[in-house]
Amino acid sequence: MENKNLEHLRHSCAHLLAAAVIDLYPQTKVTLGPAIDNGFYYDFDFGDAKISDTDLGKIEKRMQDLVKKWEDFQQREVSSDEAKKIFAGNVYKLEIVDEIIQRNEKITLYKSGEFEDLCRGGHCESPKKELRFFKLLSVAGAYWRGSEKHKMLTRIYGTCFATKDELEKHLWQLEEAKKRDHRKLGKELELFFIDDVVGKGLVMWLPKGTIIRDLIEELARKMEKEAGYVRVVTPHIAKEELFLTSGHLPYYKDSMYPPMVMDDGTYYLKAMNCPHHHRIYLHGVRSYRELPLRLAEYGTCYRNELSGTLSGLLRVRAMAMNDAHMYCRKDQIKEEFAGVLKLTINYFKLFGLKDYWFRLSKWDPKHVEKYINEPENWEFAEQVLREVLVEMNVPFKEVENEAAFYGPKVDVQFNSIIGREETMSTIQLDFAAKKRFNLTYIDEKGEANNEVFVIHRAPLSVHERFLAFLIEHYAGKFPLWLAPVQVELLPVSDAHLDKAFEIEKALTKAGIRAHVNNQQLTLGKKIRLATLQKVPYMGIIGQKEVDAPKLSLSVRTRDGVDSGMQELELFITTLIQTIENHS
Repeated sequence: MENKNLEHLRHSCAHLLAAAVIDLYPQTKVTLGPAIDNGFYYDFDFGDAKISDTDLGKIEKRMQDLVKKWEDFQQREVSSDEAKKIFAGNVYKLEIVDEIIQRNEKITLYKSGEFEDLCRGGHCESPKKELRFFKLLSVAGAYWRGSEKHKMLTRIYGTCFATKDELEKHLWQLEEAKKRDHRKLGKELELFFIDDVVGKGLVMWLPKGTIIRDLIEELARKMEKEAGYVRVVTPHIAKEELFLTSGHLPYYKDSMYPPMVMDDGTYYLKAMNCPHHHRIYLHGVRSYRELPLRLAEYGTCYRNELSGTLSGLLRVRAMAMNDAHMYCRKDQIKEEFAGVLKLTINYFKLFGLKDYWFRLSKWDPKHVEKYINEPENWEFAEQVLREVLVEMNVPFKEVENEAAFYGPKVDVQFNSIIGREETMSTIQLDFAAKKRFNLTYIDEKGEANNEVFVIHRAPLSVHERFLAFLIEHYAGKFPLWLAPVQVELLPVSDAHLDKAFEIEKALTKAGIRAHVNNQQLTLGKKIRLATLQKVPYMGIIGQKEVDAPKLSLSVRTRDGVDSGMQELELFITTLIQTIENHS
């Protein structure tokens, strides 16, 4: 929740919603109505009445009428007997009353206007003045207390803000979210699909989506090579012993696929790349001169996510991770961590991602069952990461009890253009691997030193998640360098096909991704198709272009800007400059 005032405002609006529903549908049983991120909801048992989205306008109008008489929220404390008398006939409220009695807490009611509800409190001071900018959004089904064993209720979602501008911005974001939904655009632009025959959460990348994946991986390879990384490749499975050594078993077992018992041992699909990379580090004796050693891999990992939690590309069961592990001495941690942050920020600048910040996720000594119990290492590691964040002057905040089990981490938080906050990627400092894997190096004195620290990093997250961000960020209008098809060639008629294919060949030779639409359609329909596919440029070839002394085409952008006829050579030069600048 953004702040307490907004939380109270939204909780108050949930009361107002319940009051309007009871006023319109007197036989309805009210249940629970909390404030949530970006709004509120209330669950109702409407009995035989059927409520849909078409009824929301009527309910909203009644809310607007009722709130005019809501001066404040009046609290009163009642006995258990009185509470049961008030809510007789409402099994949901009676269940809540019994739970309050069992907890030995006081029972409080809050009343505004003629509506009184069982409530702990947390309301705005003057509903008449403050509850002005709200909107009911949707109707959904929800089981009482979230259990399929209980009755299905009707949940009404709404949102509420302190100002008109905030409400309008949020409603705009909701509309944009529908337009930019990566699942919708992924289907329309023929980027990927998920096939139930293959399995939920397992992404099938189509040719156009694969082009974008490959381009991002090529960029990562180039930037990592410049930053001193070396690439490795590791298998998708490993023996149980490896994950016992790493500590992922038993800490991470619930997120891993079930074991595969083979004739030579028990194997698991890997849910992370780090144990494999540690074994690569151990392949030979390491000198202090080799450190830091930066091992990079776009390794595919597998997570045993519940089917109900899967969500397009944002949450999947198989993912290609922009992974790397940096093995360094204690005195190198700060510089290496700063290098990762700089690389991450450079990526974001390149992709035009601006609304991000960092979150230093720390351990909690009160929950040692979740973490390696080495207080001195935790204190040292957290302080080093804090110093890097401060010295780089980047926005960050600290949170307790969210670290990895083997060390603190910095989560890169990102606000999408549609207002959704997500963790883009994570940078972790690991001080446990050196003991678990006996990671050592030969120091200046020729002695084995086990002070090997590991930085886990994936600045571009995983292909799946990052592509979801980019699809929504660009609304499918990928910049020229990322567009699967950069130029769609549109011959006016079959008489112009040969020239179109000749131009396609020249563009392809120059490294431009071009495609000829040779369907028997009118030029207008071809332009519409290319526009819907969000192709950056269209090249129209008619008789005028065919008769030109040099290879030429008339250029039109996906935004409808006509640049007129251009010589192909000049057009290619302009495209290459734009592509090379990633602009």
